[in-house]
Amino acid sequence: MKLLTHNMLRSHVTGVTRGFPLIIRADEVKVNSVDFNREFVSRMIPKLEWEALVETAESLGHGSDLPRELLSGYETDEEFLKKVHHVLLEVEIIEGALKCPESGTEFPITRGIPNMLINEEES
Repeated sequence: MKLLTHNMLRSHVTGVTRGFPLIIRADEVKVNSVDFNREFVSRMIPKLEWEALVETAESLGHGSDLPRELLSGYETDEEFLKKVHHVLLEVEIIEGALKCPESGTEFPITRGIPNMLINEEES
């Protein structure tokens, strides 16, 4: 699961009001090279929960290059865009789990795919 995906996921357990960001327990993390697409990264940044991305990347040891606050004019800063690209698209959780911050429900990540299905009693 790429951090881009993680930034878009929320817990849908009954009674949970926010359910974001999901807490990652990473048992296996892999870094894969992905071709840099400046336009894609620039367009994705406004859609992200920036603070959650930075905290998650830091928890995995890949966020030290990202600023805590999103800076204006980032669209023209290629070095910055490449750092965001790395975190969003090259860092991948292969095995682990996502945990709802409110309910504590865990969703497994297996072979890079998060399973967000819940039991009937949790829906």
